[in-house]
Amino acid sequence: MKHVTYLLLLVFLYSCGNKPQNKQAELAKLKKQQAEIAQKIEKLEAEMGTKDSTRTIDVSAIAIAPAPFTTYIQVQGTIDADENVTANAEMGGVITNIYVKAGQQVHKGQVLVQLDNKAMQQQIAQAESQVQLTNTLYERQKNLWDQKIGTEVQYLQAKTNRDVAQRQLSTLKAQASMYRMVSPIDGTVDQMDLKIGQAIQPGMQGLRIVNLNKLKVKAGVAESYAGMVNQGDRVLVKIPDAADSVSTTISYASKVIDPSSRSFNVEVKLPAKKNLKPNMTAELNIVGYKKANAITVPLKAIQKTGQGTFVFLAEGNKAKKADIKIGNTYGGKTEVLSGLKTGDKVIVEGAQELEEGDQVNIVE
Repeated sequence: MKHVTYLLLLVFLYSCGNKPQNKQAELAKLKKQQAEIAQKIEKLEAEMGTKDSTRTIDVSAIAIAPAPFTTYIQVQGTIDADENVTANAEMGGVITNIYVKAGQQVHKGQVLVQLDNKAMQQQIAQAESQVQLTNTLYERQKNLWDQKIGTEVQYLQAKTNRDVAQRQLSTLKAQASMYRMVSPIDGTVDQMDLKIGQAIQPGMQGLRIVNLNKLKVKAGVAESYAGMVNQGDRVLVKIPDAADSVSTTISYASKVIDPSSRSFNVEVKLPAKKNLKPNMTAELNIVGYKKANAITVPLKAIQKTGQGTFVFLAEGNKAKKADIKIGNTYGGKTEVLSGLKTGDKVIVEGAQELEEGDQVNIVE
């Protein structure tokens, strides 16, 4: 008896140590057999009518009804102003007057800042005197010439002197206008860092004007959407910091892909609103797909297997499996292209626990 026990122990130890690498394969094989046996048992129970018909599962369901369905492409952008400029003087000098302040509305061509141009004003005064003199001489010479007195050369010389003096005066006045800063657009003074007595040079910044009536959102869209996003497409612009949104269209869509970011630029013009400011963050929700009468179901109601996609319907007090073909998904809803019709009751909550034919109790 002891020899038999010892022999059995040796066999057991040998079997435990023999080819441990095959254990995973053996386990997988057994699981496959278990699944096949379970399917056969379920089939036999259905044929024999021995399946437990007393099982009832509480579920929730929705009635199918066609409704508008829209998917969006979401991208982040920034608000920018079409007209956001700096006013500059064309000549250097010392500021003698400032006529506006930050926040003030200005119009195109309005003088904002005056620089010292006393020397130019003196030259203008001299030029005006010269114009008066040459004009008087011209008038007298013209009267004589009209009376056939004097020569034509004297008349032409007087006329030329007058014209030259007038052009010199115009030139000096144009140069004097360069000693001031003029608004290039209609808008609001957004920045005023200049002071009286300050010496400035051409191109020096310090006075900015922004037109808040011409704002736009600029954003980059991934190149994978290049075939879906075009000028004129509908877009919902959300501005979180302003707690506002605007429904409009894409005003511009670039035709070129940026090789560094692999994206293309889009722009959306915004209406004039006091609560919108340049450099605010904006979210563009571009319409990617839209259908007026679509059948949709909650995403969690859909189940997938190797054989396809399906949902459970509540027919009377029983669960029925319905194979479906799905389309786009957005916002937790999926479009059903085929397999459902208006009035079907799709089980949502509790669907994962069901088998076809189960008793169901629909709860609100």
